[in-house]
Amino acid sequence: MEIREWPEIGDPADIDYLVIGRPLMQDLPPLPNLKLMLTMLAGVEGIYNNPACPEGIPLVKGEPTTGDPSMTEYAVTHVLRHHRNLPAYREQQRQHNWQPLPQKRPQDQRVGMMGYGTMSKPIVDVLLSLNFDVAAWARTPKPDAPIEVFAGPDNFDAFLARTDIAICLLPFTPETKGIIDAETIAKLPEGAAIINLGRGGHVVTDDLVAALDSGHLSAATLDVTEPEPLPEDSPLWDHPQITIMPHCARRPPVSQIAPQFVENIRRFEAGEPLQQLTDKALGY
Repeated sequence: MEIREWPEIGDPADIDYLVIGRPLMQDLPPLPNLKLMLTMLAGVEGIYNNPACPEGIPLVKGEPTTGDPSMTEYAVTHVLRHHRNLPAYREQQRQHNWQPLPQKRPQDQRVGMMGYGTMSKPIVDVLLSLNFDVAAWARTPKPDAPIEVFAGPDNFDAFLARTDIAICLLPFTPETKGIIDAETIAKLPEGAAIINLGRGGHVVTDDLVAALDSGHLSAATLDVTEPEPLPEDSPLWDHPQITIMPHCARRPPVSQIAPQFVENIRRFEAGEPLQQLTDKALGY
């Protein structure tokens, strides 16, 4: 198949498939024969919410159906950081304070996944292999999951009450915007930690800082912020209990994504079900 790289796309009527990175779709001309859109982005709200997004064209993601190894590695790294009290030890080092802290066993550390999709499942599998007590919260029941999955809004409070380390990997939708706010944080056990790998807008920043300052939360790791990049004068940079990362959790190589695109184009042309097909109504 012939591949054309923006902006040298030739006749727009020739384009059947559109591969999207950071979407500047408003710069594209109309593509009258477009059949399928493919994106390397994990979150698709920026595509669907763009007024220039073509209507009625299916959109698939480039994630492997088995999850993303870089995301799994990253999430497990930060769970272990919080489990072994590394943020607290980092602050003690800054203060020249040599003081061992109490240490839980993994089976006594309750990890909660906010979201139980393609990205989350491999993380759960690794954490289970390390003997952590893992549960998840999702929009719909997951009867085949190897862990307890709390489903729907009615079970959110019960999920929070049993979660010592919360990992947010939710899609960013109107329903999940600001979901980690003062009300949600208050329902986590005292001393809980939060790891946000979703979108910066999932967290109400002032509520997070207040919970850290009060001692209700022990620490937070933010791979994503609102806005991005984080402004130089943001108080988040210097907060002793917050770890800031520059949205680097997932950095998939071309060799990982390209086969997914090739397979979905093959499936589309063969009339077979598409992998990682998104739903505009759901926003993910």
